[in-house]
Amino acid sequence: MFTVRISELDPDRLTRKQMTTLLFEGIVDDGQYGDCIFVFGSNRSLRYRLPAAVELYKKGRAPKLLFSGGTVWAGQSNKSEAVLMRDRAIELGVQPQHILIETESRHTKENVLSSLMVLDRAFMLHNIRRLLVVTSAYHVRRAYLTLRTYMPRWVEYTLCPADDQMTQKDNWWLTPEGAKRVEAESRKMIKYIRMGAIEDDILP
Repeated sequence: MFTVRISELDPDRLTRKQMTTLLFEGIVDDGQYGDCIFVFGSNRSLRYRLPAAVELYKKGRAPKLLFSGGTVWAGQSNKSEAVLMRDRAIELGVQPQHILIETESRHTKENVLSSLMVLDRAFMLHNIRRLLVVTSAYHVRRAYLTLRTYMPRWVEYTLCPADDQMTQKDNWWLTPEGAKRVEAESRKMIKYIRMGAIEDDILP
């Protein structure tokens, strides 16, 4: 069977089909339960990622939430992404004792690395078997590959893409902003894989 690895893609010659496959194909919530809901921060996390994570929590899919993100976005608040998500989650009915936060990270790799200690202190890493991963749909694959690269090998993942409306599998190319995000994310993923910063993978 003919297969293509992500590292073999030319980031400067990506077709719409290749980018759609790279970022969205096979990214589905398998419905499993986990130990913790891992939420990646962004400047739009309160609008899309946070509500998706709280819904999973309220359905009983995992007993705790980890909000990761240390960036403070100018003009929005003087609080970090993680703190903003925590505060809003409590407003939405999440019990404070069920929330973990990580406030040091500035990007995806640091989200994972900085969260290792938080997770170890809360669970002890050897006890974690599955994380539910919440981020925007176009970011899920890079988030997953980064987790797979730096988290312990026994941890498994359920991928829970949040709908941010303009960057879905069937509409990302319809708006300039959606196209810009997907094109940038595709190039970024290939670049980091070629650098060896995250694991390579076979295209779905």
